[in-house]
Amino acid sequence: MTTSAPHELSLSETYLPPVNKNMRHLDRSFFYKEVPLVALYFEDPKLINDFIKNHKDVLLGVRSVPNLVKVPNIKELLTKNDIKTTNLHELKSQVSTEIFHYLTANQTLLFPYTLKLDYSFWKTDEILNAILPIQNEENPPSSFTTTGHIAHMNLKEEYLPYKNLIGQVILDKTKAIKTVVTKTNSIETKFRTFPMEIIAGENNFDVEQKESNCIFRFNFEKVYWNSRLHTEHDRLINLFQPNQLICDVMAGVGPFAIPAAKKKCVVLANDLNPESFKYLKINNKLNKTEKFVQCYNLDGNDFIKNCTQNLIVFLSKHFDNTIIVKKEIRNKKQKKNDGEISHLETIKLKIPNFYSHFIMNLPDSALEFLPSFIGCYSDINYQKLIQSDASFKLPYIHVYCFEKFSPSEKPEPSIEELQQRIYLKIINLLNCKKIDAKFHLVRKVAPTKPMFCVSFLLPECVAFKKHFNS
Repeated sequence: MTTSAPHELSLSETYLPPVNKNMRHLDRSFFYKEVPLVALYFEDPKLINDFIKNHKDVLLGVRSVPNLVKVPNIKELLTKNDIKTTNLHELKSQVSTEIFHYLTANQTLLFPYTLKLDYSFWKTDEILNAILPIQNEENPPSSFTTTGHIAHMNLKEEYLPYKNLIGQVILDKTKAIKTVVTKTNSIETKFRTFPMEIIAGENNFDVEQKESNCIFRFNFEKVYWNSRLHTEHDRLINLFQPNQLICDVMAGVGPFAIPAAKKKCVVLANDLNPESFKYLKINNKLNKTEKFVQCYNLDGNDFIKNCTQNLIVFLSKHFDNTIIVKKEIRNKKQKKNDGEISHLETIKLKIPNFYSHFIMNLPDSALEFLPSFIGCYSDINYQKLIQSDASFKLPYIHVYCFEKFSPSEKPEPSIEELQQRIYLKIINLLNCKKIDAKFHLVRKVAPTKPMFCVSFLLPECVAFKKHFNS
């Protein structure tokens, strides 16, 4: 999830925090302000609600500050700060005639009131605007992605001298956050992890993240996870149907595999990163999907090339190629925490003989794995298996990729042009003449770096090609 404080400042200047552009260590006590106001007192308490209902435009109306306040033994209504006098007769020039007559008719008393604002009142953007060297049209660096208890920022170089200051404000203003990190370099490792630095909070990277009605546990520093992709995970998972067989080639900690298994899909899930593999197994157990997900720790190319052998082995481990699930059935009136279960229902799910979908979620390099599909169904034992299955269908491939272009490229390439470039790469890598490809723009990582998901049916001429050089 991406979080950002609202960039437009909704407070008038009167209520903005004091400014100190030389602050290098957060001094919360510096953020204190007193605003002189005028309060209205009605002797008849019934008049309070009547005034609020009919004349709220004259009331204070500042966020997080109640218009009705208690002072010793009485209740008062706070007015806007453009009302300056506590003399009822002098008030005539500062309010409408209607309000003036209402106040005089009800013998309203006016008292001075000091509104005291401290650090807790101001939002993240307001604090950062007061202490960072920000240009008038620039937004303060307050956006971050939340993963469990971690706020992940990508601070620009000019804000790095203020990183601890920024991190501490984020930590203070976001209750669920316990650790704030910033990326110190781009993703360069084969496992898509990136170097990061703690700029505020606890030194704890072990997180628990909820997504797609599942729970994921992992070490944020050792695996790849991007909370911005949760809608994309859901989009693809919604394409899967119960009892389909899914091959997740670069599964990570399971954002596709585990929710798919919750839908009663059978998933063969793989990741090369030993840490991702470890947490994939943990999440499989945590979400009670172990009967539906088989985990692997292999190179993606080998996993694709051996997909049929992996499936044959997986089928051999299940009697009659069937997954048996015991489901608790309770009476409608029976509560979940009641001691006794009404009865156990046995559900038998036939494991398909063929894959319906391959997922390749490694945008930097997933296209390079496509040649491994050439001849992937040429195994004689697998061909015997599917020859007896009249329902056999070729799988859909869902491959993620970036298509970067130069900022100096003129005219700037259209989305259609970028898609055509990807299409040509794919048919060249598969050594086939054409495919029926569908493109989905996932997001723009940068103005010149869009991320796509390309979905296409694996061509028969590719899957069953006789010559397969492993």
